[in-house]
Amino acid sequence: MLFYERHGSGPLLVLLHPVGLDNTFWADLPKRLAAAYTVIAVDTAGHGKSPDARRPGRMQDRIDDLAELLSMLDEGPAVLIGVSFGGMIAQQVALARPDLVSGLVLAGCPGAIPEAGRDAMRKRGADAEGGGMPAVLNGTLERWFTPTFLSTDEVRKVGERLLADKPSNWAAAWEAVAEHDAFDRLKMIDIPTLVIAGEKDAATPLTAKQALANAIPGSRLLVLQDAPHIMQIECPDGFAQAIIGFLLELEKTS
Repeated sequence: MLFYERHGSGPLLVLLHPVGLDNTFWADLPKRLAAAYTVIAVDTAGHGKSPDARRPGRMQDRIDDLAELLSMLDEGPAVLIGVSFGGMIAQQVALARPDLVSGLVLAGCPGAIPEAGRDAMRKRGADAEGGGMPAVLNGTLERWFTPTFLSTDEVRKVGERLLADKPSNWAAAWEAVAEHDAFDRLKMIDIPTLVIAGEKDAATPLTAKQALANAIPGSRLLVLQDAPHIMQIECPDGFAQAIIGFLLELEKTS
């Protein structure tokens, strides 16, 4: 079973982190949301305090893990809030188990990894298994944050977290990322959805987020100014305000 931290009470929200991080890398978002919601901040398999990931890494395992957790919680359908890999998992769970999902916030993620890009995703894992986590650290941080933010204490903590990861768990996550292909099925999603794109995201092109929003009926795209890929850390206020605004809209229509 996946490890998670619980905050607050009320309607259920589930936070799904990017590759390599864990439930503690949301800045003060859980505290903000816990004023009105039950917030479940998850450690996905191979991250934080959850069990090691199975190998080879499979997206289906991530779907099954989260569906099991939501079924165990048995607190009604949840709004899934995912950044990067977390957003990919959220899409897949919404498609596989729509009964468990009441809304989606998809940040910094595409609807699919193109066939031409899948070997590059797997190579990120292979590089860590061959040379240890230091081999992938600098390239990862440069994709995730803007140059002026790289010298901050927040990025230092992210780096420490990445260096503490097991290369095998890092590789398993990238293997699962390489399998992500929900695009042709996104038209089946029939729940409120917000897609958030970082204006300065160097990891996922804006066109990919635009395509994601266009593929989900009724979804809305919000471009967060000056935000990078890991927007919840570098731009926590704008990210939180976007999510709170979306949740308030949900309340009005429910």
